[in-house]
Amino acid sequence: MGIYQRSRGLASWRRRAVARLMILASLLLSGFLGVARAQVPYVPTPMDVVEHMLSMAKVGPTDFLIDLGSGDGRLVREAALRFGARGMGIERDPELIERSTELARRQGVTDKVAFVKQDLFEADIGDATVLTMYLLPAVNMKLRPRLLATLKPGTRIVSHDFDLGDWQADETAEFYSKLKYGESGGNSKVFLWIVPADVSGRWSWRLEVGGQSIDYELRVAQRFQKLDVVVRVAGQDRKVEHVELRGDALSFTVLADIKGSPVRQQFKGRIGGDAIEGTVASKGPRMQGAAEWSAVRTERGFRSAVDAHPRGAAPTDPSMNHAAVAAASTR
Repeated sequence: MGIYQRSRGLASWRRRAVARLMILASLLLSGFLGVARAQVPYVPTPMDVVEHMLSMAKVGPTDFLIDLGSGDGRLVREAALRFGARGMGIERDPELIERSTELARRQGVTDKVAFVKQDLFEADIGDATVLTMYLLPAVNMKLRPRLLATLKPGTRIVSHDFDLGDWQADETAEFYSKLKYGESGGNSKVFLWIVPADVSGRWSWRLEVGGQSIDYELRVAQRFQKLDVVVRVAGQDRKVEHVELRGDALSFTVLADIKGSPVRQQFKGRIGGDAIEGTVASKGPRMQGAAEWSAVRTERGFRSAVDAHPRGAAPTDPSMNHAAVAAASTR
């Protein structure tokens, strides 16, 4: 490598380092001076990251996307332009709102998007099907209780670079963005969460299986989308496999013994308040078939599904319920 090549490489490295330091200084200053007021510096999300965020969220024409700290509105505008989605940007800077609106006008998407001046913690976000953000870690954590309490189950949350603490993402991607740090390039992370329904507590139902009426009980302790589950069939604990909660969709498989014969029952259902409605498929050497399935919640909030409190007693600790986890985060 010649002297010119070395000096050009050193200059490029210095530009990247300076860009990173400027952004870091801005983030730190904002963190010290205004986290509680959600004062987040304007650092544009690179367009290749924007594309990745929208793709990971599977944005479509039926979606309503809300971007918290929308800057020049690029995420909202791109969702409307490329995928036909409606959207709203929440921003505190009037100049950025004006700029976003003008760019939307030039792109011909003003019928699908809007940009409003609001505080992140006061904005009405309940109608979002997709929520995007590129905020400070401390702001993400301060917002987390509100996201869980306000957004409907199944809503997709996508964040650039910063996570939501111990609420583990459903999907994570890391890749090199050539446009990051003022086009100096750098790694980006994108996180996706699916807002989970509240399924914690005790559920009961009855099924006709092989001509026999059988009582079932499902006990669930919950932390976000992670579930600790016990299923009792005719008063006996049974092995449970493949437990998954994604939005309001719950599925699990129970290995039961009915009339002296092993039966594998796959339950799938949608959670709506204190009811689950769905189907169950039964497979065994002596019986196979499918039927409708519905359950009702009789109690809420367990510390552990294994050590669930006796029927009728008060919950020992509701903290495994994701809504309670959200509330606790604000204390």
